[in-house]
Amino acid sequence: MKRTPHLLAIQSHVVFGHAGNGAAVFPMQRVGVNVWPLNTVQFSNHTQYGQWTGEVLAPQQIPALIDGIAAIGELGNCDAVLSGYLGSAAQGRAILTGVARIKAANPKALYLCDPVMGHPEKGCIVPAEVSDFLLEEAAAVADFMCPNQLELDSFSGRKPESLLDCLSMARALLARGPKAIVVKHLDYPGKAADGFEMLLVTADASWHLRRPLLAFPRQPVGVGDLTSGLFLARILLGDAPVAAFEFAAAAVHEVLLETQACGSYELELVRAQDRIAHPRVKFEAVRL
Repeated sequence: MKRTPHLLAIQSHVVFGHAGNGAAVFPMQRVGVNVWPLNTVQFSNHTQYGQWTGEVLAPQQIPALIDGIAAIGELGNCDAVLSGYLGSAAQGRAILTGVARIKAANPKALYLCDPVMGHPEKGCIVPAEVSDFLLEEAAAVADFMCPNQLELDSFSGRKPESLLDCLSMARALLARGPKAIVVKHLDYPGKAADGFEMLLVTADASWHLRRPLLAFPRQPVGVGDLTSGLFLARILLGDAPVAAFEFAAAAVHEVLLETQACGSYELELVRAQDRIAHPRVKFEAVRL
């Protein structure tokens, strides 16, 4: 019997709703990956409601929890680390220490960094020090990075002028160390208003994917967390990057279709769970 992959997911968690680990853990489990959630923050709900309660995990707790996993002899069974929302740069450095320890225990282990930099207009705030850490320190360690357009703009210090300009910006980030860049949401002058576009860039080639843009009164939160988690899960299950990219796009679209049909602000992960595992739709990534 083929071994089930194990993944350490280090990102935010909400008690109500779906964001961070709350958006990624169940879908990754549903497609066949054992997930070890480690929550960088635990909030009552995601911050775009405008009010929340909860607390940030002390940075020293991250290596301490990883020590606990090592003490029971399981650290070498970790096949990947996924990191997302950080409450501080100190948390990020603690994660990199943990990644190094896991890679020492399992040299084949992968690290995907979802470089959450926030969206002030939507109420998602991330300290400036976190953005600096992601570009200057995390990019050199990550095997995969999954920015959205705002984060790619921040890394590049400018906005794109075209799709090819987005590609150039992603290649510049790739040059900092990752094996692949997934831009989870493209936005550039001339982009079709009815489409949602994504980009996958590796050292060898680049692919562009387009799916329909679904309308919501308020766009659901956690879509990027879901995308990054499913992409990494499918990589661990043996997909090539392009296949994992296409799968993630299809599964996320299925979740959004269910969410739209329910008129929900929160992602309808439970209702869409069978479609996450077995998407009915397929979107082909086109090589650029």
